[in-house]
Order: sequence, then structure tokens, then C-alpha cells
Amino acid sequence: MKNLFRSFSLALVLMFPLSCCFAFAAEAADTFKISDKRPDGTPNRAAWMARGRHGIMVHYLIAPRGKTPAEKTTDLNRIVDKFDVEYFLKQFDRTKADWLIITLGQTTGYFCAPNDYLDKLAPGHTPNRDLVRQIGDGLRKRNKRLILYLASDSSHDPVYRDVFKHGTPQGRDHYLEFIRSYARRYGDLVNGWWFDGCAKSPDKEWHRWMGAARAGNPDAVLAFSGAEFCCGGPINPLCPLEDYHAGEIHLLEDSKIRRDFLPPGGDIIVKDGKLRKRGQEARTYLPDGQFIDNVQWHCLLPIDLTFNPAVPNQFCHYYDYELFDFVDRVKSVGGAITINVPLDTSNGHIYEGPLSQLERLGRWMTDKSGNNRPARPKTCWGTD
Repeated sequence: MKNLFRSFSLALVLMFPLSCCFAFAAEAADTFKISDKRPDGTPNRAAWMARGRHGIMVHYLIAPRGKTPAEKTTDLNRIVDKFDVEYFLKQFDRTKADWLIITLGQTTGYFCAPNDYLDKLAPGHTPNRDLVRQIGDGLRKRNKRLILYLASDSSHDPVYRDVFKHGTPQGRDHYLEFIRSYARRYGDLVNGWWFDGCAKSPDKEWHRWMGAARAGNPDAVLAFSGAEFCCGGPINPLCPLEDYHAGEIHLLEDSKIRRDFLPPGGDIIVKDGKLRKRGQEARTYLPDGQFIDNVQWHCLLPIDLTFNPAVPNQFCHYYDYELFDFVDRVKSVGGAITINVPLDTSNGHIYEGPLSQLERLGRWMTDKSGNNRPARPKTCWGTD
């Protein structure tokens, strides 16, 4: 199946007319006035995301090896110690991004930074090295911002299940203390949070969650993802109180967000070089303003790394003109965008292919804001 997808992708490259390389949307409105207030008049904590160029995200997920808990903890420390922070930050500089989202952990039972609360309950699930502080300090020196990622307590992480006892009356309390411990540890070094796999909750529960996440920085921006953009349901924010829309995307098509869900294990076909669920029409979407239901519009787009097994990686590799045009459309209405790229967990390096495309995007966006707006990119496909 992988070879089939690769063949279709190659055919696209060979058949794609060069004239399409210049089929961009209208030039973005560089003078768009970003609002510091939400439509309801309350402060827009996430206005800095709308003013910024873009952010990048990396999934740094650790699954240490070993037959015993002690062996796994040793391997955890070995892996985290090999993360080359200095080189990673130099790569970050090349992208000209304004913020970074990095995972603390997800579903493996191990996290990339110490947590006082978890370390007392169940030692060995976090490393000795404080990787988050080192990255955060480096970003602060660059006047850039840091956002942390955690899965919700309903995820299948072994720590949530076995240590926090998710599903019991005390499960949510343990989880929130875990978040609060990280928030207090880093204070205003952390500018925001992105929580994954969330479900509808009463406002009282959202307030508890937000209170824990803001325990170290009352201005931290928060997003709670229900995969609204990519699962075919409503696109409005799951949490009406959040600061920015989590905005998870699975796939772009013609520089627009694909809204119809492609289910893993479903009858997925390639039609005219594009992914389809058999018998299901594609649906696309673009933002039409800075806010969506009183929340700062934002999206999280993966390139070269799929969020959905039904969408192979090669379908997340976009022509420069497709990616740049999409970013242009988002920015032209005051939206914000974070682009997720794959990371080599053995050393903390971003792979050169997607990094080079982000570098081209960063140069293009930086030049756009000056007096000499560049010509549209002349390359159809990423050159890497």
C-alpha cells in the first residue's frame, strides 16, 4: 500500500503543470489589524499568536527499553541526555518561528522533564535532566515563546491509568496536581498549553483545569483539543473558555483544510491523486476571521508526519506554493498557525527535509513584512 501511495505522489509531481505554481490566493492583507480583545470584550491573551509569523511543534515521545522499571528509567535518562539542545535551537532559529510547542509526553508512561508531584507518587517516570527548562531558557534568550503539550487524563497513558487511577473520584485531582506541578516549576517560562484528546465538560471543570495550568503564569494561553477541524463534526471550540483554538488538522487539499474524516481501517482510495473515503465527498474549510466563537483562531498542521494512520506521510508533504498559500490565507484574516514537523528522538534534531521547507517559509514570511515583498515561490515541490 505504501508503494502505491508513493507511485501516485510521483505521478502528481511529473504531471503537475508549472503554471499551477503561481496559482496563489490574493495577497495577504499585511495591514490586518489584530484585536487584543475578544468579541465579547474580554482580553485576548493569544493576540501574540496572531501577530507572530508562525510556530512549530515537535513530538518528542520517549518509550524507553528494559525488562524492569529500573532498566527503563536508566534508558529514559540515556535518551533525554542525548537531546542536543544547542543544535535544536539553531534549527529553530532557521525556521524564524515565534513559538515552540513541545510534548512533555504522550501514552508511553514517561515524560521528558522532572515533575515533583509524579516523582513523589511514582519515581522513575521522569528524567534527571530538566530538558524543558533548558529549551525554555534558550527560547527566552531569543524572545520566543514556549507552549507545553499534554494528553488529557482520559488518554491511555499508563501513568494516568495506574498511578493517577483515572476513572476514580481522585483521578482528575491527581492529574490536575501533575499539571500544577509543571506549571509552578516553570512559571512564566511557559507561555501556554495544548491539551489533547479532551471531551466536553461543564465550565466548573474547565475552570479547575485552567487554574492548574495557570498556576505558574496567569497569562498562559490554553487550548483543549477535540480534533474539531479533522473529524467531520462541529468546528467550534470544544472549550468555550479557551484562549486559542487547538485546531488539529489531518490534511490540506488545494491549500484548504480537509474537514471530512478519513477513518483508519476505512475504505480509503486515491482518486485523481487525492485521498478519499469511498463514497464520501471531500469537504474543505478556511477561516473567515480572527476569532471562532470568541476564541482566537489557530490551527495545528502536520507536515511530513501524519496525525492519522489513514493519511500516509507522503500526503502530508506539500508543494511550497500549497503551504505558503494556506499560511497566507490564515494570516490574512488574523489567524495563527503552528506547523508540526518530525523529530529524531535519538538526538533531538529536526529532519532536514521539512526543516528546509520551514526555512523557506520563514524567509518568505519575514520578507513579506518588509518593503520588498518577494515574488511567489517558483518551486512547485519542496526541494528536499
